[in-house]
Amino acid sequence: MTQGAEPEESFMQQAGQRLRWPVLLVVLIWIIQGFQYLLNGQLGALGIYPHHISGLKGIVFAPLIHGSWGHLISNTVPLFVLTLILAVFYRRIAFISFVLIYLGTGLAVWLFARPVYHIGASGVVYGLLSFIFWSGVFRRNIRSIVLALIVTILYSGFIWGVLPLKEGISWESHLYGAVVGILVAFLFRHAKDPDEEMRYSYEEEPDQEKRYFYNRDTFDHH
Repeated sequence: MTQGAEPEESFMQQAGQRLRWPVLLVVLIWIIQGFQYLLNGQLGALGIYPHHISGLKGIVFAPLIHGSWGHLISNTVPLFVLTLILAVFYRRIAFISFVLIYLGTGLAVWLFARPVYHIGASGVVYGLLSFIFWSGVFRRNIRSIVLALIVTILYSGFIWGVLPLKEGISWESHLYGAVVGILVAFLFRHAKDPDEEMRYSYEEEPDQEKRYFYNRDTFDHH
């Protein structure tokens, strides 16, 4: 006796499952900030310090450490939203894309930024934002374009963060995160999930025979 195949999981079920690791990421940075508070800010030395071997450890730890509760709060919502979008809508490449953005941004900061301690998740946020936007540009299917428009509307003001306009802000993290996001989006531009809609282009559609409601010879006179 055979049974029918199990029904596919609904979009909401998949989203619920993939909600877990964005939540865990946010919980982790809040727990670390709690330790930071108890230690009176002693975790800052785990940040990225460019051009020094000892500063390499910050590539892993810097995005998890924040200078204040306000700094943490300002990063929490976009980090959660953008990580969730990545997990739900780019399932096939979500993990590897996140890792490349996370580590690539940190490495770029270590190589090219000012010799001060750089901490905070904002570089990763800019990387995710850039990845989602440029995926819409490179893929040009309906879903990726809509996601690009959504993040543009929500976070258009972030563009000013790549400029050295404020003291104490690691604009380099923002800039290099954005650049890494573009590179990762380009790298995975063809790695589409099976349910992604194909790009719509008149030039790419094969010629199809015209269809008529009636047979063409219906009204022919013999």
